[in-house]
Amino acid sequence: MLLIAAAPLLVVGGLLAGTAAGDGDQPTVAVSERPDGVASVPVPPPTTSPTGTPTSAAAPPPVPGVRPDTVVVPSLDVRADVTPIATQDGALTPPSDPLDVGWWSGGSRPGAATGAAVITGHTVHTGGGAFNDLEELASGDRVLVLSDGTTVAYDVATVEVLSRAELARESATIFARSGPGRLVLITCEDWDGTAYRSNVVVTAEPVTA
Repeated sequence: MLLIAAAPLLVVGGLLAGTAAGDGDQPTVAVSERPDGVASVPVPPPTTSPTGTPTSAAAPPPVPGVRPDTVVVPSLDVRADVTPIATQDGALTPPSDPLDVGWWSGGSRPGAATGAAVITGHTVHTGGGAFNDLEELASGDRVLVLSDGTTVAYDVATVEVLSRAELARESATIFARSGPGRLVLITCEDWDGTAYRSNVVVTAEPVTA
């Protein structure tokens, strides 16, 4: 994978991942594409805290929460197996089968009281990716995360199509392990024949009743 530094941005597979300012414990995440047009999610390496102390992007996920097995999006007719994934060489890559999705095990767990539970899936510009139609979700749509007989329900709150620069600026907030518990779904968008030019970011809030 080609990495080209452009301070304070990192160019990864044609898309940008910005370095978080201030809180070094927050990873920054962006989505790139593989040569076959399948989307993956690279994560820059851990940053350094304002005191100069190295921090880790792989801190244990907070509890409570569940280890996800399956994600179901009824309005998109999506039912995808979930595999835990971790950063490797700065990249967070979904499972090789584009019909499966990956849960970032360094973030929060679905159902946790705090932080973003991040699930990323492939987009294939010729069709067949689990999250190909993610941008069609609307506020109020239900997303279910299944885990060993337990179901954690979320309702979609926001659906955003972010440019490279926007994702770089907002990544520390989108993927933060702090704040109210939430589910974040992410993939690529806007295939121009050569590369994906933007990203779909869906944020969903837990159903409380």
